[in-house]
Amino acid sequence: MRNVFEAILQCGHDEDFAPRESDDFNATQASAGSRQKLDVLARRVQLGLPLWHPEDRSDYSGLTGAVRPRD
Repeated sequence: MRNVFEAILQCGHDEDFAPRESDDFNATQASAGSRQKLDVLARRVQLGLPLWHPEDRSDYSGLTGAVRPRD
């Protein structure tokens, strides 16, 4: 599957889905858009957990990253 629309066509959807919280539902400090954050979100979906945790990182403070010069 390449996108959410293909996933819905292949697997259907559940309009009545109600996520459940469990011991596996922990906050993450991964920054938004990072591979780590995407992996956490995917895992939450797979486990039937809520997508967003109230204590997830909400900003980019304290993070550093490599800057690539433009050509």
